[in-house]
Amino acid sequence: MSAINKMRRSFAPVALAVAVACALGACKKDDAAADAGAAAAQQAPAPTPESVVSATVTAMSPEQLRDEASKAYGENRLYAPAGNNAMEYYLALRDKQPADAGASSALTDLLPMTVIATEQGIAREDFADAKRLAALIEKADAKHPALSRLKAAIASSETAAAARVESQKLTAEEEAKRQEELAKKREEDQRKLQEQQKQQAAAQAPAATAQAPAAAAAEAERQREAAAEAERQRAAAAAAEQQRQQAAAQQPAAQPARAASSELRAISNPGPRYPQAAQRAGAGGSVQVEFTVNTDGSVGGVRAVSSDGPRQFQREFEREALAAVKRWRFQPVSEATTTRRTIAFQQ
Repeated sequence: MSAINKMRRSFAPVALAVAVACALGACKKDDAAADAGAAAAQQAPAPTPESVVSATVTAMSPEQLRDEASKAYGENRLYAPAGNNAMEYYLALRDKQPADAGASSALTDLLPMTVIATEQGIAREDFADAKRLAALIEKADAKHPALSRLKAAIASSETAAAARVESQKLTAEEEAKRQEELAKKREEDQRKLQEQQKQQAAAQAPAATAQAPAAAAAEAERQREAAAEAERQRAAAAAAEQQRQQAAAQQPAAQPARAASSELRAISNPGPRYPQAAQRAGAGGSVQVEFTVNTDGSVGGVRAVSSDGPRQFQREFEREALAAVKRWRFQPVSEATTTRRTIAFQQ
């Protein structure tokens, strides 16, 4: 029995060594599988303009897309997360209803912020998200002036990062930690961008309050001018109607009346009032206005799409441009038509 015990004691270290070797081999296999999984994830195809909108979003009805887009916009989900953001909802809505002016206008407003977010993704080396955002921009506007620059920056930065990672040989644990930090940085960048926009809006509020007395006087003057202009328009319209009736009476009775045209022909489009403060300062600018011409030729749905010029005068330029367009009149059209015009303020 003592001999047997001695043999068992001599085999114990050997068995232990074999067990350790097997465990190490299993660990190496697990590490190899993890590396293969990471490589497969890195080789996932980049989003394209055709695939960047998720299938779930594409399957929604126009009414659902409009509701979800408005909700996402209000909750500052402008371009993220993927599959649940205002950009994707508006892009899908535009695909289903190309004539939807609201979707096109919203995409125009969202594009500058998406460009900034793409640049931030490149800076923090979050290339997957940067490619997704670039695909959103390309689907919204394939000729956007910043698109080629962003794509080139993504490619060059990704190449440099890949070379650096190859030289550093990051472990799977370090790479997972880096991805987690990227996600946090992405959320932080979006939060800072939204906070900056809120601060800019808050900074403009006191200036608008300080200008309230002058604005009230200007508004009173504008109303007087508007009343006078309305009276002139009524007189001109009455004269035009009288001439039309006279011309109609002279036409042969068998000649059919012409149907209303869909071409926009202005009857009266008075220019805007130039803000006195901007005029004294020698400041100029322009406002792009969107409006709808109704079938009777009246104008409705007037809103400012964009404006430029000195910041302290932009609100006045927008107010006067909107007031002017609301007074415009067109010849009757066969169906309501939404269009845009640029109102210039130049001395």
